Amino acid sequence: MLKNELFFEKTPLSAIGSYAKRMNDELKGGEIGYYHLPEIGANLLSEIAEFETTLAHVKSVVLVGIGGSSLGVKALKTMLGGAKRSRERELYFLDNVDAFSFESVCESIKFNETLFIISSKSGTTIETITLFKCILERFKPSNLSQNFIVITDPASPLEAYAKQNGIKFFNIPKNVGGRFSVLSAIGLVPLMLCGYDAAALLEGARACKKRFLEDGDDTLLQKAYHYATHKNAKINVIFSYGDRFLEFNDWYVQLWAESLGKKKGYKRYGLTPVGLIGSRDQHSFLQLIMDGVKDKTVTFIKVASADADVAVPSISLNGLEGCDFVNGLNLGELINAQCSATMHALVQEGISVDVIELERLDEASAGFLIYYFELLTSATGIMLGINTYDQPGVEVGKRILKTMLTAGK
Repeated sequence: MLKNELFFEKTPLSAIGSYAKRMNDELKGGEIGYYHLPEIGANLLSEIAEFETTLAHVKSVVLVGIGGSSLGVKALKTMLGGAKRSRERELYFLDNVDAFSFESVCESIKFNETLFIISSKSGTTIETITLFKCILERFKPSNLSQNFIVITDPASPLEAYAKQNGIKFFNIPKNVGGRFSVLSAIGLVPLMLCGYDAAALLEGARACKKRFLEDGDDTLLQKAYHYATHKNAKINVIFSYGDRFLEFNDWYVQLWAESLGKKKGYKRYGLTPVGLIGSRDQHSFLQLIMDGVKDKTVTFIKVASADADVAVPSISLNGLEGCDFVNGLNLGELINAQCSATMHALVQEGISVDVIELERLDEASAGFLIYYFELLTSATGIMLGINTYDQPGVEVGKRILKTMLTAGK
């Protein structure tokens, strides 16, 4: 399903064994709930399937949410662009208070054929509630139970609103943070309603959990330790070879930045995430990695088997014969060869590199990949000695915004 090859020196297991124990302590302690989503999520699938039987009129789903309530779902939708779906509902996103995007989505749908998912863990996310208000004002629905559902924490203000208005709601476990929540109702509900194989997604996550938390594969711990203790590299680059990873890169950036960018007293911690797409960014950011300051580690992601492929024709163009060396290849073979060539070039420069190879980009592989990066984030946070699961810096900005906008009222 997924191979991960490290191109840097490993650390003796005796030096990192204590971190494996601390991860297992988190797993068993119950305070960090995302570890258990592969099992909890499986229990949710029947409820989603039953609800889906009431949606014969629905042709479009609009997910209204921001950050952890949107990025992971968007990442999975894009990665699974080639997946066969059991139903063909279109999934739209409203994840920013941008008037152009709001108008664009609203003009693309028919209200009576659309289900809006209002998704906010806290139930008071200002952007999400504001967009909800804008939807209500634009379409003026008389019965909210027909076209709206809610995904939120138990007993949140949004859940209370849903109950008051007869709106169907799904809960996120309170001990699951937003950026770790994509395998909860946050992701399973919209993806399953749009025909994606949510069961396979969870199976992939369970396979990842088994490999790294139960079967003793130390690859992930080795990588986390190398990242956390590297003397010079404080920038972590994901170089994903395929356009379908574009939103996955965005999800990784939020997960990594919000989890690992912390301060304790006067000391500040953080590993800066950068998301790149190959082969496009070989013609831009790669120059900085190759010849610039060696303050970066690089993870390459590639897919062994493409869902669709195009052969490079054996055509020779007058004056352009120097490009004929790729004739006869498939585009999938070419992009993976570019990935390998770039990886070897960076290794020769002494840059710490690892390669993740997926067999194919389907629901099971996507679930494995999501859970892998969540585990990697937890392991790295433990090794940095920080609280991986809070976001105090984000909360400061929210308080300032409220003060600014209420000061003149």
